[in-house]
Amino acid sequence: MISRELAQKIRYIQLSARRAVENVFSGEYASVFRGHGVEFHDVREYYPGDEIRTIDWNVTARTGRPQVKRFVEERELTLVFIVDVSASGSFGSVQKSKTEVAAELTALLSFAAIRHNDRVGLLAFTDHVELFIPPKKGTTHALRLVRELLYFQPRQVRTDLSGALAYLRRVLHKRATVFLVSDFRADGYEHALRSVASRHDLIAVTVTDPAERQLPRAGLLDLEDAETGQTVTVDTGSRRARRAYAAAAAEREAHLAQTLRRAGVDRIELSTGGDWTRNLITFFRARERRGARAA
Repeated sequence: MISRELAQKIRYIQLSARRAVENVFSGEYASVFRGHGVEFHDVREYYPGDEIRTIDWNVTARTGRPQVKRFVEERELTLVFIVDVSASGSFGSVQKSKTEVAAELTALLSFAAIRHNDRVGLLAFTDHVELFIPPKKGTTHALRLVRELLYFQPRQVRTDLSGALAYLRRVLHKRATVFLVSDFRADGYEHALRSVASRHDLIAVTVTDPAERQLPRAGLLDLEDAETGQTVTVDTGSRRARRAYAAAAAEREAHLAQTLRRAGVDRIELSTGGDWTRNLITFFRARERRGARAA
């Protein structure tokens, strides 16, 4: 049974996501995600200037007049969310946990997809694939993804990005738009990242918390790694300790940015503090401009 608190949280995410889709994201979504191909529509009579290779010779022979094939963009898309549900996702020092932010993003993009008759699916992982829900259409299905992210209790606590990406590559045969949502606290996933990006439109969604970048001045703190259980006591009143912590975070960030850039993977940065929807809008608009220049 789902608790009243969880039911209210799901309802809140559902309503806020729908409101955002109706007001902003529906148009942004349609502009950025246009489909991955074309499909046959019908035939019409040939006019001078038409591509000769589009002539339908069978229909031409039957009618006695040159006929060309017409194609329309294949609008229907498949979106898959690969979401990190390892123990580090439960952390949140400001407003929400990283898992809650991941659920809100999934809800927002899922409702935008459903509004355009696209399919959405979910792969939740730790150091194992914990859950895979194949892509489907419909509002009920989209709500299931959100409910699973908030309610699901993973069996493991650590993170294996490489294993999750390899699993997706095995089960997802048709080209899809894939959102990899994680804090990317893992190693050895570079090859798997490039492999999935070569087949699918892979977008990295990095979810962080302000306290992971900068320590607050709060005296002695016991910091525990949620995935390993290791604990270290830090004097946050020490300027040297705070600088070392910030430097390590900056180095980790630089390595991640370089890894994604080398793999040719786009990135959306989300935070547990503040309004991350602005970052999403910025990403959409930048991608749309880039697509227009490429065209």
